[in-house]
Amino acid sequence: MCDRGTCKANTLEKVTGHQRASKQHQRPRCWEPPEDLAVKELVLDNCRSNDGKIEGLTDEFEELEFLSTINVGLTSVANLPKLNKLKKLELSDNRISGGLEVLAEKCPNLTHLNLSGNKIKDLSTIEPLKKLENLKSLDLFNCEVTNLNDYRENVFKLLPQLTYLDGYDRDDKEAPDSDAEGYVEGLDDDEEDEDEEEYDEDAQVVEDEEDEDEEEEGEEEDVSGEEEEDEEGYNDGEVDDEEDEEDAGEEEQGQKRKREPEDEGEDDD
Repeated sequence: MCDRGTCKANTLEKVTGHQRASKQHQRPRCWEPPEDLAVKELVLDNCRSNDGKIEGLTDEFEELEFLSTINVGLTSVANLPKLNKLKKLELSDNRISGGLEVLAEKCPNLTHLNLSGNKIKDLSTIEPLKKLENLKSLDLFNCEVTNLNDYRENVFKLLPQLTYLDGYDRDDKEAPDSDAEGYVEGLDDDEEDEDEEEYDEDAQVVEDEEDEDEEEEGEEEDVSGEEEEDEEGYNDGEVDDEEDEEDAGEEEQGQKRKREPEDEGEDDD
């Protein structure tokens, strides 16, 4: 039964689970599996398991790379389906106390495992994780085992394949963002290539638009330059005409001045 009637089943393809309306004498399902089972990410946080098994979660999800079952009431992982491609498994806030040897059989390619908030009390419980050769990150926050003396040193000795324990490496350097790095490391390169191709196409479009803008700006500058030259030429012409008119006016005045004395002489006669 779902916790408070809520449950989410999210995938990279935006698959969403919905609560099935319960009928009398019929057990409600926490979520409904999508018709297309070729999903890579599935989040079933806060759903409720039935005898350690989540109804609808089967080995038909063969493409699954990320599975989150936080706070679903699991007491063991024995009933997990076989998920060969699973890279990251979130099992925090359950009641798991042992039986981790099943993970090597069901999820042999795990790289990230989160067991925080479970009932793990001693190192012998996590010893079977040695069989997970690709395991790089393990989280055991809020488990009693973390209270043991030399806990970190002993876990790294027990599981030499680990790079990060509780978010830090052997030298106490913090791990990169787990959400960003998580299962993404295991994704196919095809998706990255597609993103790069899309980026290249977008970049090319932007470059083409910038080239067009530059060409238009160049044409506008040429046109404005020609207009300025025409205006300058027109203005120069006006100035020349005005100068010619002034010169002509001065010549006429000079001629009048010359004529005036002559006219005076004639008057004297």
